[in-house]
Amino acid sequence: MTQKKRSESPNKNIIILHFTVFIWGFTGILGQLITISAVQLVWYRVLIAFISLFLYFKFNKTEIKIDKKTFFQMVFTGGLVGAHWVLFFASIKLSTVPVALVCISSITLFTAVLEPLINKVKISKLEILAGLLIIIGIVLIFKFETRYTKGIIAGLVCAVCASLFSIINSKFVKKHEAPTIAFYELSGAFFWISLYLLFSGGFNSSLILKGHDIMYLVLLGTICTSLAYVAGVSVMRELSAFKVALVTNLEPVYGILMSFIFFGDMNKMTTGFWVGAVLILSTIFLYPVAQKQITKRRARV
Repeated sequence: MTQKKRSESPNKNIIILHFTVFIWGFTGILGQLITISAVQLVWYRVLIAFISLFLYFKFNKTEIKIDKKTFFQMVFTGGLVGAHWVLFFASIKLSTVPVALVCISSITLFTAVLEPLINKVKISKLEILAGLLIIIGIVLIFKFETRYTKGIIAGLVCAVCASLFSIINSKFVKKHEAPTIAFYELSGAFFWISLYLLFSGGFNSSLILKGHDIMYLVLLGTICTSLAYVAGVSVMRELSAFKVALVTNLEPVYGILMSFIFFGDMNKMTTGFWVGAVLILSTIFLYPVAQKQITKRRARV
């Protein structure tokens, strides 16, 4: 019975992760509908997520006290989360949405290298190969120009930040509950983004919201951020940071599909999109099979 439960747990977490990534894909739709600037959007997003988690803890009377060392670790990790979001929108401004999404897809490759280095284990050639295949798939989807040097650099640093906080969270979640981690990290993200706005003069421009912006931001901050962030962290108890990064690469696929559903015609999707999407999906679903076969062969030797 225990063995069966263990085998079912990863499958359940994979389903939760896919649903979470689907929600993240929807953030692109909301980003197009919200009219305020990108960094202010992120600031409101994190603020609403922080408030929603605080109210959740208040109503449920949940204890969220942590020691001082862990508090500072989570707040600084929140800085990586905030930097990831700010750099993502910076990459879009300095280049295009496709370029930014292609660069972020490199999170799989960065995680394949960084996770073994941080955890002091051997780098997996299979994970490196999977990361490269994911990047090829995203490139096929968007066929971007390589002239956006600054945008590409911002996007790659954004991917590094995402890889690092995913690896860190895979360790945090072994000792702390996912909602607690999300609360302190989003608090940290809000703090660091507020500092960024303060020194960049972002607070000098209007922060007044229109009616529809408020509605979309509440949806973005609650469902697409606090709930999705908690879910994304919680699955790391059973899944490695690399596996999470692998499935996360479906975000641009989900995002572009929803973008065509909401804003365009399905017929506008090119052959490159379908080839790239199939390559990404094949890599994601065949990776566990290949990994299992390699483990079996090693066990026989």
